[in-house]
Parts: sequence; structure tokens; C-alpha cells
Amino acid sequence: MFSKKHLFLSASAVLLLAACGNGDDETGDTGDTGEETTEETSGDMNELTVWTWDPNFNVRALEMAEERYQEENPDFSLNIVENSQEDVVQRLNTSLSSGVDTGLPQIVFIEDYRAPSFLNSYDDAFYPLGDYYNTDEFADYKVAAGTVDGNVYNVPFDTGVTGLYARTDYLEEAGYSLEDLEDITWDEYIEIGKDVYDQTGIKWITNDHGDLGLMRIMLQSSGVWWTEDDGTTPYIADNEALKMAFEDYKEMVEADIMNVHNEWDQFIQTFNNGDVVTVPTGNWISASIMQAEDQSGNWGIAPIPRQDMEGSVNASNLGGSSIYVLQGEGQEAAAEFLAATFGSDVEFYQELVTEINALGAYEPAMEGEAYEQESEFYGGQQIFQDLSEWTQEIPEVEFGQRTYEIQDILAVALQDYLNGADLDEVLQNAQEQAESNM
Repeated sequence: MFSKKHLFLSASAVLLLAACGNGDDETGDTGDTGEETTEETSGDMNELTVWTWDPNFNVRALEMAEERYQEENPDFSLNIVENSQEDVVQRLNTSLSSGVDTGLPQIVFIEDYRAPSFLNSYDDAFYPLGDYYNTDEFADYKVAAGTVDGNVYNVPFDTGVTGLYARTDYLEEAGYSLEDLEDITWDEYIEIGKDVYDQTGIKWITNDHGDLGLMRIMLQSSGVWWTEDDGTTPYIADNEALKMAFEDYKEMVEADIMNVHNEWDQFIQTFNNGDVVTVPTGNWISASIMQAEDQSGNWGIAPIPRQDMEGSVNASNLGGSSIYVLQGEGQEAAAEFLAATFGSDVEFYQELVTEINALGAYEPAMEGEAYEQESEFYGGQQIFQDLSEWTQEIPEVEFGQRTYEIQDILAVALQDYLNGADLDEVLQNAQEQAESNM
């Protein structure tokens, strides 16, 4: 049986390794004697290489999937190459853009926002997976992120369903409860925040002006993005949801209820140190919030606020990734492995919730004991049950190929607006810049 190898690579090393073959016998001694072995997967490969990030989340999920798959396929193993998401993206782009297929993995994790760019730029590089699992059993918006011209290329993994994380003790000090944050608009959220800040002196929210994740949350709750439905044409100047998001953001800044952080570590420290009342973000933040064990019982999660416009809902998404198979040797074996685990194994998803707090987009698994457990840290709330219900309400949007490119333009536009520029002019200028970059 092949041994499993975890490779931790520097940014320079990943580029060097990209030219070093497919990872089956070039990355270390696998115990292969060169003799033919009996393969148990129809794809005729027993060891598959995976590129991913996050040792405590994606890597651990892969290890758990590997263990379950080995129950029926004892000679199967994964070669998990773990690095930062940025390095995975860079390495994949470098190989695909150069036309080099040696050194590529069979399986790769790609963030949903980035997937359309890869799928449209390298349309022959990815292996269709829609025939290997029942796509109807997954959240529509997750499947859509990996679908091009009717072909499904992804197996969805974690949902980035959002929640409004809140310090219930701070709310109570100001005369509010978690229920007061349910089914509200961003306008109502801001007004409550002003009152809580006046009474407690604690900031209502924290954000990085250069990170527009909060605006992505607002837009998707209204079923729109900053590109048209074609995924390419900028939708900025006439985008009422985006304009409303800018206005709400500035109101929070001017009301002095927003703390400003600049780095991820500062973000975590802000709520772990008790310096903020609410954290509207993706559910992947749950474990980070729980690092402050002394705050156990003082947190709850409400649905994300909605925009004050027709069609907006109290459900949205931030982040999340899906799993892809690259065309080439081992593609069938990779597809079969994913289909049997991430694509259909209800018990596997129950274990993911229990062990690593990973909330998948697989709807048949959104029931059961793991989802019904009450969280002592979150005041006895059945957080996974609530989050799974909100997952099924998230509007589907076309992320397109330009999410981060246009976000960079809008980050500058936001700063201009915060500095006093006219909002309509700011958005029109951003529209023109995004169009010129096409």
C-alpha cells in the first residue's frame, strides 16, 4: 500500500515542483517496486495527488474521506500537497497557461469565486463530473459555481453560508436579545448598532476597508453581483444593490460603530478580545470565535441582515470551495473517489460536522444527530441546523471571471467615497475603469 505524503511548500518551491512530474513517484519513496499491482478503481490508479490549503479544514476533510474510501478500496491513498490558497492558484495558473500538464494533480480545490475564471480560461483542462453524482442533491448556488455550458465540473464542498454572530451578553446589557437581530434589514442592523454602541461603548462591527467581503454578502443576498449575468460585463454604475451597500457601509463608518482592522490576525483578535458586538461573515469563522473559551455561552448566531429592496433575503454566502478533477491520467479514479465520499456519503458529512465543524452543501446530510446537537458555546443553539436551513435559501448568482479584479477597483472607489466623493460619480468611474480593463 502506498504511503501518504503531506508536502509543505514555500512559494518558490511550488513553482519548481510544478515541473517535476505528476507526484506518484517523484515526491518521495512510495514503496513502489516497479512491479504491476492490482488496481481496485476503474480509473486504474491507487494513489491520487490533491492540491489544497488549510491543514485543519480541507486537509483533514480529505484525510477523513480517504479513510472511509479505504474501507472498500484498501490499496487506495491520497498524496495531499498542502499550501496557501494563493500559491495553489498561482501554481495552477502557471501550469495551465503554459500548457504543461506534467506535475499537475488529479484533484484540486478551487474557491467558488475563482472557479469561473479557471473553467472559462482553460476549458479543456477540467474533467466533467456531472455524471458521477446527483447534482440535484446539492445547494443550487454551489453547483452553479462549477458549471459551464451545462457541464458540471465540480463536487461542492463547504458552504460559505453566512450568519450574524453576536455577543448576547453585550446585547442584553443594552436591552436587546438575539431575537431582535432576526429578519432585519441592514438599515435596522445599523440603527440597533448605534444604540448598543451608545449604551456599551463597544464597537458594533469590525472590517477592513480593503476587503469587500461584507459587500459581497450584501449583494448575493439580493441575487446580484458586480458583473452582469454573462459573468464578464461590469454591473456597477446602475447597480442599486451595490449603491445601497456603499451607503450602508459609509453610514457605519460615520456613526463610529465600525472598528477598522488591517490584517486577518487583527480581525480574529478583535472579537476574541471582546472588542466588538457582532461579526457578520461566513460560518467558517465559528471555530475562530470559539478560541475564546471564556466567552462560552455569550455568543449566538442570527440570520444575516437583508438589503431594503425587493427580492433580498436573510441568507447569503461568503467564500467556500469546491473540488475539481483535471483531465489526464487518473481522472476516472479521482471522479469515483469524490463521488463515493464528498458526492454521496451522508455519514461522512455527519462526521465532518462533528470533527471539524465543516458544513457541506450536500442537502441529504443536513439532518441527523450531528446537525441537531446543541452548542454550549453558542448558548445551546442548534447552530448547524440553523446554518443548513439558511444555506438552502441563498440566492444563486453568476460569480463570473472578474470577481477579484473588479473588487480591487471597487476598493479604491469605496475609499474615494469615504473621503467625500460623490457616490454616483465614484461608481460611474469604477464602471468605466472596469470596462476599459475588458
